[in-house]
Amino acid sequence: MPDISQSLPGIEDVRAAAARLSGLIVDTKLVESAALNEKFGGRILFKPEILQRTGSFKFRGAYNKISSLSAEERSRGVVAFSSGNHAQGVAASARIFGVASVIAMPTDAPAIKVDNVRRMGAEVVLYDRFGEDRMTVVKPYRDRGMVLVPPFDDPAIIAGQGTIGLELVAEARSLGVHLDAVIIPCGGGGLSSGISLAVKAGSPDTEVWVAEPEHFDDTRRSLASGARVSNEAGHRSICDAILTPEPGALTFEINRKTLAGGIAVSDKATAAAMRDAATYLKLVVEPGGAVAFAALSSGEIDLAGKCVAVVLSGGNTDLGTYAEIIASH
Repeated sequence: MPDISQSLPGIEDVRAAAARLSGLIVDTKLVESAALNEKFGGRILFKPEILQRTGSFKFRGAYNKISSLSAEERSRGVVAFSSGNHAQGVAASARIFGVASVIAMPTDAPAIKVDNVRRMGAEVVLYDRFGEDRMTVVKPYRDRGMVLVPPFDDPAIIAGQGTIGLELVAEARSLGVHLDAVIIPCGGGGLSSGISLAVKAGSPDTEVWVAEPEHFDDTRRSLASGARVSNEAGHRSICDAILTPEPGALTFEINRKTLAGGIAVSDKATAAAMRDAATYLKLVVEPGGAVAFAALSSGEIDLAGKCVAVVLSGGNTDLGTYAEIIASH
């Protein structure tokens, strides 16, 4: 097996990504609610990446990846697969560079995400996530020379997402607080590996946790077993943005060294977190973006008297679906 450690990004890569993104990303300042602090018995600081460009954190990694390509590579265009947030990040970044983009999206992706990607000028190819292999779907485009922009398992993607970790550490210091823990939504692990890399570099004793939907807790189970494990087929979740089959090779190599553990949350707990985000923070958070918030109620992290940062990773959700989730869970 190849030594993947040679491909892992480091803190200098994250800092370089931050420099590339300077002036392009929204400064998503931490927010908090006195009512939620009282509810959980600690100080909870929320990182609202729902307010980020394209409505999620994904623009960071996508732009960093495309900016790292040569002019010749960019001229061939880029291709990606995504349920929506990475798709929007890639489409927006490709438009900035003036290059063609093709995005393979599952047929059950929220319509708002598909519409946004098309509006940004990308070609959308729909596929059945439960019956078709996404790598097979994008193969014809790669064969003709388009460059794949992976959703998570790529050094430049990880480094781009890691810029959130730099911001968390810096802003906590500006507020005069120490972060006892950070909780991050997790699909393939690009966000968590990038953030944990940066947080551990700047605040080594801060615990970093990931939150995942029940039955899609492959990172949690992989951490427990010491090796990557896959999710069992046949399950469903409202958290469409983070339903990945298994952790990435690169992301898990980082996460296994940096994470304190993983927490699996139910769709019911996620819906409750979405309601609390709307009620107390006045923020619309999509299901996949709310799982870290939902993990606060799990009892698996000691919150009493602690300061904990929670990443709200995305807010791209159809309002009809959002209303239905809020009302029915």
